[in-house]
Amino acid sequence: MSQTKVLTTASGAPVADNQNSRSAGPRGPLLLDDFHLIEKLAHFNRENIPERRVHAKGSGAYGTFTVSRDITQYSSAKLFESIGKKTPTFLRFSTVGGERGSADTERDPRGFALKFYTEEGNWDIVGNNTPVFFIRDPLKFPDFIHTQKRLPQSNLKSAQMMWDFWSHSPEALHQVTILFSDRGIPDGYRHMHGFGSHTYSLINAKGERHWVKWHYKTKQGIKNLAPAEAARLAGTDPDYAQRDLFNAIERGDFPKWSVCIQVMTEAQAAAHYENPFDVTKTWSQKEFPLIEVGELELNRNPLNYFAEVEQAAFGPSNMVPGVGLSPDRMLQGRVFAYADAHRYRVGTNHQQLLVNAPLSPVNSYQRDGAMAFGPNGGAAPNYEPNSYSEAPKQAPRYAEPALALSGAADRYDHREDTDYYSHAGALFRLMNDEQKTLLINNIAGAMAGVTADVVGRQLQHFFKADPAYGEGIAKVLGVSLK
Repeated sequence: MSQTKVLTTASGAPVADNQNSRSAGPRGPLLLDDFHLIEKLAHFNRENIPERRVHAKGSGAYGTFTVSRDITQYSSAKLFESIGKKTPTFLRFSTVGGERGSADTERDPRGFALKFYTEEGNWDIVGNNTPVFFIRDPLKFPDFIHTQKRLPQSNLKSAQMMWDFWSHSPEALHQVTILFSDRGIPDGYRHMHGFGSHTYSLINAKGERHWVKWHYKTKQGIKNLAPAEAARLAGTDPDYAQRDLFNAIERGDFPKWSVCIQVMTEAQAAAHYENPFDVTKTWSQKEFPLIEVGELELNRNPLNYFAEVEQAAFGPSNMVPGVGLSPDRMLQGRVFAYADAHRYRVGTNHQQLLVNAPLSPVNSYQRDGAMAFGPNGGAAPNYEPNSYSEAPKQAPRYAEPALALSGAADRYDHREDTDYYSHAGALFRLMNDEQKTLLINNIAGAMAGVTADVVGRQLQHFFKADPAYGEGIAKVLGVSLK
């Protein structure tokens, strides 16, 4: 019997744990000294040129965010300072796994990346049209996306590798259930909700932090495509969602979303029965009800797709005073990975492009690099601290309040939480009979040709979420659950 190969880093060092990033305590933020995580994410960002490695096929439009409710008790950000205040925005929709030439009607999550051009700088919220994600540790992100792409030898998509990964990753079940439900193929971009998905934070003028979830509720109503119609459109109009969005805005039918938040105090988070920073789970809206805070409207199409959509760069590292991040592992990984992807794909000075440039003044000591626009700092000093009063200086008043952390630095097993099934099961039971049947048939169809061992392992997950869920899929596949 051959000896199992030891997984190593690119430099040949053996990897002790390829499932869990290093964090400060079980729920704490991730550590920059996790070289294996950084190496995986940095290499992953450089695997394809020039299109995005994920979210390659996208559409975008400009709009406005208008405040409808006073939330200054939660945030000191100036864009929220008065009811009726408007902030310019840019929103990019996308599919996730397909290439730039792929069809808009594939069964795939839809990216929902929103940029606010505020008077204090640009603020980005990167999310999807689903409130959860497939994984909860960024160390697994390159592995997951590889399964959504193409086989190295044949360059073909593979249901086998997709379901093999999911069958070994039961935390994906909640998102898998959403993906194969009737909402798995939205009818264009206007008729779907959006979500920040991750837990973010808001900070008020007193330095008090609240954890928040962002929701964008479509005012056009939810509309989805049946699988047969989606397949027809993929062959006849692969740019269906792009065409629908562009034409709607051109004719003045501006799409709108209600912008809502869920709010949790730090004390509530510390006592919560589930990890509130786990992106594979949602917060109960009974315990943490939606609070409508504004309206998002898209009202202007880009003049040039490449300049304004293809070169648009979003990242959760773009924040302004009064908003913040959280210990959400996936969010922490994206803080590095998104900005790094833009530096590689678009260039180190991508923030200077018009679609990415803030409307507020930029006073930094960054200089040079490819495509440095404008005077490049002129004769001003390019270092700090310095002796010149006119040169920009740090402003301690904008510091975030300290976040209490504890625990020894280690690779904590994120699967010590074994509740992979309650959220997926609850979602299944919310569905009517027609929705359940569609879900079951969609999954069974997607598992065609997958090996029996993978099917058997995945069926156990469905069954644990709800016996009727597993039994329904097994029946269509002709598999005995025994």
